[in-house]
Amino acid sequence: MAFHRASSGVSDELRDVNAARWPMGPQYTKQIFHIHELKDIRDANLKVFRDINVDETNILNWNGLIVPDSPPYNKGAFKIEIVFPAEYPFKPPKLTFKTKIYHPNVDEKGQICLPIISAENWKPATKTDQVIQALVALVNDPEPEHPLRADLAEEYTKDKKKFFKNAEEFTKKHGEKRPSD
Repeated sequence: MAFHRASSGVSDELRDVNAARWPMGPQYTKQIFHIHELKDIRDANLKVFRDINVDETNILNWNGLIVPDSPPYNKGAFKIEIVFPAEYPFKPPKLTFKTKIYHPNVDEKGQICLPIISAENWKPATKTDQVIQALVALVNDPEPEHPLRADLAEEYTKDKKKFFKNAEEFTKKHGEKRPSD
């Protein structure tokens, strides 16, 4: 009986030491995971995803600037928000355009049709930089077969020249200023 109590006491002491060292327990591990992903993205120095900010009160909310390199979207930049669910990486992050964009795969609320983050395609091993690269690829090369805006998908398919002209004008009017470097 005394051995059991001593063992219990040691466990309690270890738990207290671990709690002092890692005060947030499992939450701390998730924060470290997000910090590493953020560091990897910043270290990669992606020219197409810049000005990354993390909400100081919630590491699960990120904001950044998509800077497309292909016409018609290369006339501006676009603010996006990335919200990671508490279950990440087992559930995909949610991406939303905060800047208006004339794009068949982005609706008026900024929601995105991006296969890599759909529930049926999501894989926990997928990294945030892969999601961002998939988003930039989608912006640069719309997928009219998976539209959120059927009118723009039809325009893109039937009259690409008109679509590019409208998208460029829209980007110049509503897009964010592109970084100079």
